[in-house]
Amino acid sequence: MFQWLTPAESTAVMGDPVRSARVREEMADVFAYLLRMADVLDLDVEQALADKIEVNRCKYPAHLARGRADKYTQLRR
Repeated sequence: MFQWLTPAESTAVMGDPVRSARVREEMADVFAYLLRMADVLDLDVEQALADKIEVNRCKYPAHLARGRADKYTQLRR
């Protein structure tokens, strides 16, 4: 839902008690599923996240990517 909303629109969603409750429930469902999957696969979630952050750091150098939504292949090096 939030991927395509502006920050102002996201704030409005969270300002609505009914919609924000749905968001919290959905996030909890996703998080529970993620943790269960990691447990079943014996995956270190913290290490997986650290590895992905490093991959993204290399793909999207801050000095080139900050404030942009371009794919890494579109960034000038």
